Amino acid sequence: MNGNQPMQGSKPYQKAGAVIVAAGACWGLGISFVGNVHATRDPAARLAMLERHRGLWVAGQFLAAAGTMAVPVGFARFAQSIRSGPGPAKTLAAGAAAALMAGAPLFVVALADRASDLERFAYRRGSNWPFLTYSGLHIGGLAALGAGLLLLPLKPWTGITAAASAPVFAAILAGTKDIPPFAFYLVETAVGVQLMRYEEPMAPSEDHTDALPRR
Repeated sequence: MNGNQPMQGSKPYQKAGAVIVAAGACWGLGISFVGNVHATRDPAARLAMLERHRGLWVAGQFLAAAGTMAVPVGFARFAQSIRSGPGPAKTLAAGAAAALMAGAPLFVVALADRASDLERFAYRRGSNWPFLTYSGLHIGGLAALGAGLLLLPLKPWTGITAAASAPVFAAILAGTKDIPPFAFYLVETAVGVQLMRYEEPMAPSEDHTDALPRR
């Protein structure tokens, strides 16, 4: 074999990416249970819909909560998988994971409230600060994640997508005091897919044939 040919390398972020994708899918599946409720504007109609599908709704909130807590675990594993080298990629990835971990319990509390008090969710009652804090931490995490990804030898669109989404989501949140969380998980799942697919090329082995003594 020619020593100058590239050799198949390892996939250092495959497991982290798999966790992120699986967690994002779990979140999406859970939030889609009784999915029409999110598009229904009439509070009374929302409440009637939730009461008709109470069991399905509660199960969906549990699935969404599991996905919410698992996504930061995937990014923490990604940060740990980054090898030490030039640039603060590992620090930025760790900061992103920390922001997501800090915000996740706040959304889990919101999901628990949705499951336990259908009327309050249907009529959009209660404090909104946990969701706003969760969203702010998520946006900060995406900004740090995007910057870290741009310092790694991944396809540029991976980091650009995460980094560019942060100011867009921040503007939406500031203007409306609300944002569909699926936007966060859509970006993160796309990043997870790329992390799963990324293959780190191995350095070609040197050909020492000419160094062998001749007979």
